[in-house]
Amino acid sequence: MALKLLMKLKTLVMTDDSPTTILIRIMVGGIFLAEGIQKFLYLDELAAGRFAKIGIPAPDLMGPFVGGVETWFGFLILLGCLTRLSAVPLLVTMAVAMLSTKIPVLLGQGFWGFSLKELPRYGFLSMLHDARNDLCLIFGLIFLSIEGGGRWSVDKAILRRLEYAS
Repeated sequence: MALKLLMKLKTLVMTDDSPTTILIRIMVGGIFLAEGIQKFLYLDELAAGRFAKIGIPAPDLMGPFVGGVETWFGFLILLGCLTRLSAVPLLVTMAVAMLSTKIPVLLGQGFWGFSLKELPRYGFLSMLHDARNDLCLIFGLIFLSIEGGGRWSVDKAILRRLEYAS
């Protein structure tokens, strides 16, 4: 039983040995950490107030929840701690962000109760322009989900200890 658990943990923290993976972790983790903290500092502009304008249900609950998810998992990504696992809730957050803010821009109208913000134009290119940061974060999270935390990560340190113990 303990060996099975050890193997699952090893699979979870498995990572490449690339020294450059830290650059993606700094970018992705740093952005999520900063955005998450700001959702607690600027409730009307970035959390409950913004979520209410967009059409997110229960904005007073969802604002702090999303802020907590972004802060906590952004910090874990920065450390490279349980990198693959930490990417999952952030990918869900980004999927909701795309659905609630970018699909209305693509369609040029509200969608599933999500409102359309005023822009000079709508459609595919406007949606891509509006989604450029979101797409970079999504692809960064996918990269980290595949590669893991890299050479300078908590994941790599855990992996070394597990290999030493076995």
